[in-house]
Amino acid sequence: MEEFEASSSAKKTKAIYISTVFGIAMVLLMVGLLGLILVHANNLSRYVKENIVVNVYVDETTRETDVLQLQKQLDSHPFVKQTQYVSKELAARKMQKDLGEDFIKFLGVNPLSESIDVYLKAEHANNADIAAFKAELLKNPLVKEVNYQAPLVDKMNQNLASITLIILVFAGIFVVVSVALINNTIRLAIYSQRFLIKSMQLVGATKSFIRKPFLLYGIWHGLLGALIAIIILVGTLFLAIKQIPDLVILQNYTEFGIVFLGVVGLGVLISGLSTFLAVNRFLRLKIYDLYR
Repeated sequence: MEEFEASSSAKKTKAIYISTVFGIAMVLLMVGLLGLILVHANNLSRYVKENIVVNVYVDETTRETDVLQLQKQLDSHPFVKQTQYVSKELAARKMQKDLGEDFIKFLGVNPLSESIDVYLKAEHANNADIAAFKAELLKNPLVKEVNYQAPLVDKMNQNLASITLIILVFAGIFVVVSVALINNTIRLAIYSQRFLIKSMQLVGATKSFIRKPFLLYGIWHGLLGALIAIIILVGTLFLAIKQIPDLVILQNYTEFGIVFLGVVGLGVLISGLSTFLAVNRFLRLKIYDLYR
């Protein structure tokens, strides 16, 4: 009978620990998914900002060598990510493609000017920096005109800021909820061991001696839950890329690694801390309080 009770108790404890690990894994999975959404949203914001074009038109009398020299100067500017030289012929081909007809044949001459398409760094893709950049460019005698879509830039930055704020608010709420769920899961698991904790205390075991194996189990469960969550997250990423190939341009494996490390750290930290607090709670309880 004692062997049966011991076996039954061991199975029950194992089942509790397994459910605890999977409970932690599911919560960390949601946190990880939110982290990946934040990474993709940030990269999408950067991608959109870095594809805003500032058209720098040069004087018609400017030689091509001077234009290429100007392009080199722009490439070294702290605001600029990259530039593209657009010759009159290339500009004409783009215009013909947009219009769907050969306007040069109709006009008899190519009226377009040579230009340089400037793509700014994401942190400088705002109207204030672009306006300062434009004023600086217009001081150059080679530059005839600088164009960009100011209303579009302003609207884009407002929308991206609003979306980022909403995602961050949800992230904050989700982290708080996640901490609460993992804490409750750990407390329930420790609750099933409350009589064992008190028995060890009654036979003279110190608090640190009693606490140590529970803490190790708590940290191990947090680590296992995090690893399960990461495996599912990696599978989700591969599936998403397979379904939406364009997501490749938003991939940043360094940031993904930070998210995964954050999931592991959060799982271990919350599990360890929750275990510590739960064990301490039962160590302080009187024997008769264990039955409440």
